[in-house]
Amino acid sequence: MRFLTAGFACSLTLLCAACASSRSSTAGHVRPINVPPAASRADETAQWWYRSGAARAAGNGAMGGNAKNVIVFLGDGMSLTTVAAARILEGQRLGGSGEEHALSWERFPATGLSKTYNTDSQTPDSAGTMTAVATGVKSHMGAIGVSSGKRFDCEDSRQRHVQSWLRLASDAGLDTGIVTTARLTHATPAATYAHVPDRNWENDVDVPDEARAQGCRDIAQQILDFAPGRAPKVLMGGGRGMFLPAGVRDPEYDDKVGQRLDGRDLTAEWLAANPGGAFVWNTTQLRAANDADAVFGLFEPDHMQYEHDRNQGEDGEPDLAEMTRVAIERLARDGKGYVLLVESGRIDHANHEGNAFRALDETVAMSRAVQAAAEATSAEDTLILVTADHSHTLNFVGYPTRGNPILGKVRGRVSEDDDPNAYALDATGLTYTTLVYANGPGYIGASNQQPAGPKVHYHKPSSFEPASGRPDLREVDTEHPDFMQEALVPMRSESHGGDDVGIWARGPGSDAVRGTVEQNVIYHLIVQATPALRAQLCATGYCNADGVPVDLPAMTPVDAPVRAAD
Repeated sequence: MRFLTAGFACSLTLLCAACASSRSSTAGHVRPINVPPAASRADETAQWWYRSGAARAAGNGAMGGNAKNVIVFLGDGMSLTTVAAARILEGQRLGGSGEEHALSWERFPATGLSKTYNTDSQTPDSAGTMTAVATGVKSHMGAIGVSSGKRFDCEDSRQRHVQSWLRLASDAGLDTGIVTTARLTHATPAATYAHVPDRNWENDVDVPDEARAQGCRDIAQQILDFAPGRAPKVLMGGGRGMFLPAGVRDPEYDDKVGQRLDGRDLTAEWLAANPGGAFVWNTTQLRAANDADAVFGLFEPDHMQYEHDRNQGEDGEPDLAEMTRVAIERLARDGKGYVLLVESGRIDHANHEGNAFRALDETVAMSRAVQAAAEATSAEDTLILVTADHSHTLNFVGYPTRGNPILGKVRGRVSEDDDPNAYALDATGLTYTTLVYANGPGYIGASNQQPAGPKVHYHKPSSFEPASGRPDLREVDTEHPDFMQEALVPMRSESHGGDDVGIWARGPGSDAVRGTVEQNVIYHLIVQATPALRAQLCATGYCNADGVPVDLPAMTPVDAPVRAAD
C-alpha cells in the first residue's frame, strides 16, 4: 500500500519509469525513484529536471548497461520526415524503389521518441535542446550548458552551469572527442563544453561588454578550459574564424581573416597545451596527422561545406564518415574508453534554406558515418545512440505511386479512376511536389532577390510580395540540387518544428531506449549505461543508495585560465 501511495504522489515520469522497470530483470534491483510533481513551471528546477530524467532512465533499465565507449550521433534538425525522405532517396540512388530501404541506424534494435520543447518555447532551438541532451537538464531557448534562466543575463547564468557527459567523461579519465560539420562553436557542439546563456556569444566580439565584465567568456575560448591531460583528443569541424585573431589571414582563403579582436590565436594556444597534437585544416593534413596524440581540425572559416558542394580532393575537406573513422581510431588507441559526439549540423541549415535536396543528402552522408562507426566498434562494449535535437516543417504529401522520385512531382492516384502514371493535379490543375515546407524562403511570391515562381538555392530574401496562384512546375526540374520546395508561409528562413524526433540505439544499455521520453532523459540513458560515468558521479556524492545518479552535480564557474605573458 505504501508503494501505491508513493506512486500517486509521484509525477507521470516516475509512474512510467516504475512500470517500465518491471520489464528489466537487471533494473529490478533499482527501487522506484521518488520525484515530486511539478505543479508549475517554477517547480521545474534544474534539480527537478535532473532527478525526473534519472527516474525515467533507471525505470527503463539503463542501469543494466555496461558500456565502455559511447558515441552520440546528432542529426541537427533531422525530423522524422527528413529521415523517411532520406531513406527513400538513398534507396533510389541504389537502384530500388526506395520505400523498402533503411538508413544505417534504422537497423539498430532499439527505438524511442524524444519530446523536444524548451522550458520557454513550444518549438525549440538547437542550444536548449542539446543542453538537455548533454546535461540532463532542460533549459531555455539559446542556452548553452546552463539551466533555465534569463537568456542575456550573464551574472545569473554563472550560478546555473550544468555539467555535460563530455566533461563528466573527462573528469572520469575517459578520452573524449567532438566531430561536427558545423562550426565547433555552434550550438550543438558548444553545449558539450561551454557555458553561456546566449548561444550567439561564439567569439569575443559577440560577448556584450556588460557580460564580459561580469565574467562571461566566449564559447571558442572555453574549448581550452579542460584540465591538463584531459582535453578532448579530437576536435573537428568548421569555424576557423572564431579561433583566429582579426588581421590574421585564413590559411585557405586569401579574402578571409580571423574574427577575434582580443588578439588571441586559440589554435596556437591549443598547440601549446597539446604539444603532441596536430592542428589541421584540409584532408591531406588530417591524414598526415595519423600519429598525433590529439587532432584539432578546422576545415572552413565558417560551417563546413555541404556534402554536395565540398571539394573532395586532398586539398579539400573530409566527409563526416572519414572524420568519424579518424575520431574512433584515435580515441580507441589508449584503451581507456571514450565518449564521442558526432553532429551532422548542416541537415538543419539546408532545411532552413528550404532546400530538401541538401537536407536529405546530408542525412544520407550521416548514415554513412553511422555505418562507419558501427563497423569500427563492437556492440559488446560500445553504445551508439542516434537522435536529433528538433524537427523542421518539411512535409511528405500527396499520394505518389510506389517508387516515385522522392524529390520529384507527384505521380499517382487521387481517386480510384486516376492514372497512377500521370502527374497528380491540384484543384487548379497544376502539378505539385511530394516534399513541401510549411514556411520558408521557397514561397513563390516575388522577393527582393528572385522573381515570382519557383525559387533557386541559395535564396535568403528580406521581403516578399504576395503570391498570385501557384507556379506551373511541368517544365521545372524539381530534382535539381538547387530547386527549392514550395513554402506556404513566406519567411526569410524556414522554422523548426515542435514535433517529436527519433532515438535509435545499439550496444550496452540500448534496450533502455524505448517509449516517448523527455529529451533530457537521453543524458541519463547514456550516463547510467556507462559504469565509468556513473561511478564518477557516485564518487563525488551524487548517487542514491542504489547507485543511481539522481542529484544534479554542482559546478563552479570556470574563470579564464592564467596565460603566460607574451
